[in-house]
Formats: sequence, structure tokens, C-alpha cells
Amino acid sequence: MSDLRLRQPGETPALGRFVVPATIMLSFVSFWRASAIVLSDLGSSAYYVGGIAEQKVGKAAPWFVLGIMLFSYAVRAVYIESCSMFTRGGVYKVVREAMGGTAAKFSVSALMFDYVLTGPISAVSAGLYLASLLNQLAGAFGMPQLPLSPPLIAAAFAILVISYFWWTNTVGIPFSSTRALRVMQITTVMVVILVSWCLLTIAMKGYQPVPAPTLANLKFSDDALGWLKGTPFPGVAVIAIGIGLGHSLLAMSGEESLAQVYREIEAPKRKNLIRTGLIIFGYSLVFTALVSFFAVMLIPDDQRQQVQDNLISGIAMVLIGRHWLKLAFQCFVVLVGVLILSAAVNTSLIGSNGVLNRVAEDGVLPDWVCQPHKTYGTSHRLIAIVAALQIATVVLSRGDVTLLGEAYAFGVAWSFAMKALGVTVLRFTRPDAERWRVPLNIKLGTTELPLGLIIITTMLFILAGLNLFTKEAATVGGVAFTVVFFVLFTVSEHYHKRGGEEGNTADNTLDRFRLECRRNLSPEALGVRPGSILVAVHDADQLDHLQKALAHHDPSEADVVAISASESGPGDNVPDDQAAQKIVDAWETRVFSRAVAVAEKEGKPISLIGLAAADGYSALLAAAATLQCSRLVLAASTKESVREQEQDVRTSWRKRQIQTMELPVEIISRSGTFTSFTLER
Repeated sequence: MSDLRLRQPGETPALGRFVVPATIMLSFVSFWRASAIVLSDLGSSAYYVGGIAEQKVGKAAPWFVLGIMLFSYAVRAVYIESCSMFTRGGVYKVVREAMGGTAAKFSVSALMFDYVLTGPISAVSAGLYLASLLNQLAGAFGMPQLPLSPPLIAAAFAILVISYFWWTNTVGIPFSSTRALRVMQITTVMVVILVSWCLLTIAMKGYQPVPAPTLANLKFSDDALGWLKGTPFPGVAVIAIGIGLGHSLLAMSGEESLAQVYREIEAPKRKNLIRTGLIIFGYSLVFTALVSFFAVMLIPDDQRQQVQDNLISGIAMVLIGRHWLKLAFQCFVVLVGVLILSAAVNTSLIGSNGVLNRVAEDGVLPDWVCQPHKTYGTSHRLIAIVAALQIATVVLSRGDVTLLGEAYAFGVAWSFAMKALGVTVLRFTRPDAERWRVPLNIKLGTTELPLGLIIITTMLFILAGLNLFTKEAATVGGVAFTVVFFVLFTVSEHYHKRGGEEGNTADNTLDRFRLECRRNLSPEALGVRPGSILVAVHDADQLDHLQKALAHHDPSEADVVAISASESGPGDNVPDDQAAQKIVDAWETRVFSRAVAVAEKEGKPISLIGLAAADGYSALLAAAATLQCSRLVLAASTKESVREQEQDVRTSWRKRQIQTMELPVEIISRSGTFTSFTLER
């Protein structure tokens, strides 16, 4: 492999084995597709939040759902600022950078509670809609009702859904952005029909008014006040409103998905992130808030109590029109619900897997937990752990969607609050870092006071605190789960380091690659188009030339290939798997991980390739000729002048006797200056 055999003049040099480090998908998506991915999680809450909130606070619940949806835009602004600082700007990354590892482990423990609950509440809600529809159809056709109660049917359905997505994530079958977009397109059709039909019904039949969210109109259930029951606090208007907002907080689920999908948003990255935020805000505001209002306005009070677990189905059956038409629309509602709620289950597994991998990168988890599957290359152990916790949650809750919703809000509240606190701290510890800023900032001399961030953070902590005292079961379960995970993370980190495993604390951006050793390099074998740009990478701390090449590159015109040519490699008789490990060792893994991070930050895809050769320039030139590249980009050498480097490249070109092409070459320094020349036939 290390010998690049000379071919006859006029022929392209042959290359033996090469290694493709496979990692996360480096194909980037538009803001429309990114919005669809996030809405697959965020939009699903419209199916259950209205009923849960009304059970706790009474008929004024829609106002609180609306208030949370408006507040969600402020929380989304916090996520946009964190993502503009860190491409992988989730809760764990931000809190660790701002307040250290201990606070980060606490935050991610609460976030994991959120993710573990996301799957069950979404799948159970889908099951309740399905069970209700089956009973409706049975009644319409004179057939007996289902033998089991709807919650038990929903629990069984949830277990099947979670098991299915555990399998697809283990095998590595992606829920692509195209599928997410199709789901949201179908959902949009349903939303348009629902809103139009509801407005027509209101115009022709009238409506029940939604009580204003005043103290007199709040009807807290027996379990809505928790440990505040019997105290004078619920009688204080501000606190009562805070309690109502706390019981509607789960309408704001899915925000962490925005941080997860930011890695895959195409250039211009920050602008498209802001567009994504606007789309998901507008869509979720209309969908989630209007469903809650229409339910109270159209469904009679006595009937609404019976359909609080499947509000949209209940709305469908009180619209004007023939019964069979309403029943058909209810079938459509349930079909859409199963699609979007099931997508939320899948998102929870993907998100939790991503979060735990970030934790593992910091040396907190042992390596064996994150080892890729031998066949599929997925983090199968992490996926299995989360899926098992979700199934256990379904079994313990016995399909009680209200209990799941209350517990879910615990993780949402505390993970968001810690995230906002982390971003606020970073304003003071890293004031000059490049970022998009949450609005409302005041200059006090040389110091900038982030008043907007402080207000958002304060409100989140107030809501989290009220949730803590008003939701007994959720607080006990959430605190227990968070403490257990925090202890597990802490003990694992201590054991990991004591056992001599270094972790990645020095560089916490290492990806876990699945190395594929291939033969006969060609554009087809690598999956790139002829005319690609070949960028040589060998130093993880010197990738400015890759960044500049990507910044001025149009992905629609050509592909970018990042190549590392290692001087030491295996012999020809070494098996492929061992050869791959030899070629892409710890040094090359760091190089490729940084290259991936640069590509993610730019929002443009790259292909990765590693090979071994005694003469690095010869290997690069041979690869450029074999891939029919339009340009070769090199970093300026730290050991010789640019002129000497150019001479070395020309000498290697002549030795290779490549006479089939001309090859433009650019040598880019860290300062941004570059030298260009053309290697002629």
C-alpha cells in the first residue's frame, strides 16, 4: 500500500487501499428541511398539551398555552445565540463551557429525563388517538368496543413504536430530512383543513367563550398545586399565573432538537438558523395554540372531559357537516398524529444518542458504551439504554399521558433554565466571542449588560421552581432520575480516569469514526463528482486553508475532499480492518474530527479519505489525478518557505509522470495569503 507504483507515461498513477472515515452525515439540509425535523418533535405537543393543561387549570388553559408558545420564541433566541457560538451548541456543551463539568452533568441529567419522557408521551398519545378512533369506528359499524382500556392499548402501542425505532436507529436506517418534510407537509394539510373547518363552524354555529386567565377563572385540580395546596400562595395572582404557565410548559418541548439539527443546516448557516427559528415559532404557535382554543370554543364542556386525551379527534367530531365526513377527517387526524408523534419518538432516540456521545467525548462515559456496532457503525449500546428506559417508563405509567406530561415538564424546565444560565454566564466570561446576541443589551461603560438574557433566564428559573413545588410525582421522579444519572456520570468519569483511560478532555470534539478500507480509488468509489477540490489535511491545528476553501466553494458545482496522507502505513498483507486502524490512528482521527467540525461550521459537505505513502506529495498528486480533481489546496508549510514548498510539489509532479491533466495548486497560509500555480502536462 505504501508504494505508489509508477505507471507508463500518459497514464494515471494507481493507488492501492484507502480508508474512508465514516461519521455523521455530512450532507447539509435547507432551513425548510431543518424546520421539518424540529417540528416533528415540537409540533407533536399540539396533540396532548391542551388536554393536560385544562385538567390542571380549567377552561382558561388555552391562554397559558398561548403564553408559553409566545415565550418559546425568547427561549429559541437563547438557542440561536448558543449555536452561533458552538456548532454543537446543546445544553451540555454550553453549560460545561460556562460553569464547568459538575453543572454540565446536572444539566444533561435533567435533559436525559426530558428525552426519556419524550418517547413515551408521544407514543402513548398516538396510541390514545388510535384507540379512540377504533372505538369510534366500532360504534359506527355496530361492532363491540375494544376489550382493553384505551390507556393499556396506548401503552402496548407505545412499546411497539419505541421498539421499532430502537431497531431502525441500531441498524442505522435514517429518518431523513425528506421524510420529515413529507410528514410536515401532510400535517400542514391537516392543520389547514382543521383551522378552516373550525372557523366555518364558529361562523355558522357560534362558540363558547374562553375565560380570561384571571384568578377567578382558574380552577386548579386537586393535584395541580402539589405542596402549595393549602397555602396562601395560589391565591396570589402572579403566582397563580406562574402555576398555570408551568402546567403548560411541555408545549415548549423540542427546543433542544434545534441545537442538534444546527450541525446539518446548510450555508449561510446562521441566517438559515434564524429562518428555521422563525418557521418553527410561527407553525407551532398557530398549530398548538389554536388547537387548545378550538377545543374549548367548540366542544361542549361535558364532552370535552371525555376527549382530553385526544382533543383534536374530539374537535373533528363536533364540526359542522355529515357524520361520515367528520369520521373520515378524524381518521386523517389520527393518521397524521401517528406519523408526527412517532417521528417525535425517533427524534428523542436520536437526540439522546447525540447528547450521550457529547458526554462520552468529554471522558465521562467508558469507551465500550459508545463503541460503534461492528456491522452498522451505530452507538447501539447507548440507543438500547435509552430505549429500555423509555419502555420501562411506559410500563410504569400504564399509559397515563397526564402523568407522563407532568414528569416531562420537569426535564424541559430545568434543562432550559440551565441552558439560559450558561449562555448568560458566557456573555461575561467570553464577551468578545463571535455570536448572534439575544436582543435587549445595555452598554454600561465597557461592559454589556444582557438584559434580555437575564429576563429569560429568570423567568425559566421561576417556572422551574414553581413546577418543583406543584408537581409532586414529577418532582420526586425527576429529582430521583436526575440524581441517579448525575451519580452515574460522576462515578463513571472518576473510574474512567482512574483506570488510565484518558478520555478526550483535552480535545472534546473527537468523532467516533467507522473506518471503511476500500480499494481502487476513483470518483465513483468515493462517491464524488469528477472535478472535485482536493484539500490536504494533516495538522488538526492548521486547517485555515480548509475553512477558506469551503468558504469560497459552491457545493452545487463541485465536491470537496479532505485527504490525509500518512507517511507510515501497513504492509500489503495486513488485513483491511487492521490496515484501516493503522492508517487512521489517533492523530489522523483528531485531524478528521477537526475537518468535520470546520465543515459543520461552514454548513458545506466534505468527503474524507486517508491513505499511507512514503512520499506525501506524491500520494496527494496521485490521488488528485485519480479523482480527476480540478484543484489541489495545501496549507503553507511551517518547515520551509512557500517557494521551496512549490518546488517540492513540482518535483513530485514530474516524478509521477502524470501527463493526462493540468492541476492548479493553491498554497494558503494562516494569514490568508496564498500562492497559486499550475502543474502542467
